[in-house]
Amino acid sequence: MRFIWALLVVSAAVVVGCGGGGESSGGGGQVKPPSKIKPLAKLGPGEGKLNIIAWAGYAEDGSTDPKVDWVTPFEQKTGCQVDVKIGNTSDEMVTLMRTGRYDGVSASGDATLRLIAGGDVAPVNTALVPNYKDVYPGLKNQPFNSVDGQMYGIPHGRGANILMWRSDKVRTPLDSWSAVFDKALPYKGKVTAYDSPIYIADAALYLKATRPELKIDNPYELDQKQFDASVQLLKQQRANIGEYWSDYTKEQQAFANGDSTVGTTWQVIANLLDGDKVPVKTTLPKEGATGWSDTWMISSKAKHPNCMYMWMDWIISPKANAQVAEWFGEAPSNAKACAETQNKDHCKIFHADDQAYFDKVSFWTTPRKACGDDRGAVCKDYSDWVQAWTEIKG
Repeated sequence: MRFIWALLVVSAAVVVGCGGGGESSGGGGQVKPPSKIKPLAKLGPGEGKLNIIAWAGYAEDGSTDPKVDWVTPFEQKTGCQVDVKIGNTSDEMVTLMRTGRYDGVSASGDATLRLIAGGDVAPVNTALVPNYKDVYPGLKNQPFNSVDGQMYGIPHGRGANILMWRSDKVRTPLDSWSAVFDKALPYKGKVTAYDSPIYIADAALYLKATRPELKIDNPYELDQKQFDASVQLLKQQRANIGEYWSDYTKEQQAFANGDSTVGTTWQVIANLLDGDKVPVKTTLPKEGATGWSDTWMISSKAKHPNCMYMWMDWIISPKANAQVAEWFGEAPSNAKACAETQNKDHCKIFHADDQAYFDKVSFWTTPRKACGDDRGAVCKDYSDWVQAWTEIKG
């Protein structure tokens, strides 16, 4: 895993899914996609080419590491020659998709809803994706990948944002986000947090549990009072922050050299530190956590729709899904992928089949003005989150 991840840079703007991980309401209720866009009715022969946008590490062709290649076998099987454009941020991916030059994208949650509402992606006929039947139920019909029961993508994988600490410096095991918020003073200058406006949701999630009078239900649907409380908590936290991280290698280094003692992390970072014999412990705190889940989506203007469907089926096939999950460091979306991982403990480590674990995860999504309840259009949208994040960091 070390040499794999040393080659990947993950952007601060990677913002993925939505709502509670256990919800399967087919949400996206406020998203109104153009009704004229229909899913592909029948799979035809491949067009010989495929242009996709992907996060680094999602479409490896052996150029990064000769031993890591699930693109070439796909090309050999389908005749679809793959051209991959690496997307560095969700905003960039949305902009690229709107050019009409790409057939599909590995969209994160803040991108999915914008792409659906803008008519940039088409609904997916899951009957044309045979491996979809083996996708974990907890990833199907979610608010970030469907509208009214209609899937707008094929789930790729998922993960949680967990709490990590240096166990040689924090002797008592932690079980709450209070360690980075209300009780962070003992770690002043040694607290780290994820560098993105979406981190406001982490504060909201904590306040949901600790300040019930705010009546926070969904940490991505915040009215003015709830939003102000979350922002204020993060401004208070700012005094204890040593550094914010978006590049995982920087957080890994900060914990290794002692610059960071406690903060939010990904399981793969903890694994890398453990491999380096750095004494760290992790937990999914009692308040729950935020998390991410990516979705492969097909452009409504796809010039190679058959190849894109073939790719969506391929990338979640057991072997390919296992390869990308291990390379990137995440839980695969296909339940059968767990039998194909080289590390037979991979799915256990990343809680792949532990739905009870993911029921505690509120996947990232795009904050919108329209609340998902009877409050109406009084919630703060993502532009407000971006502005507030700038003020928080100072």
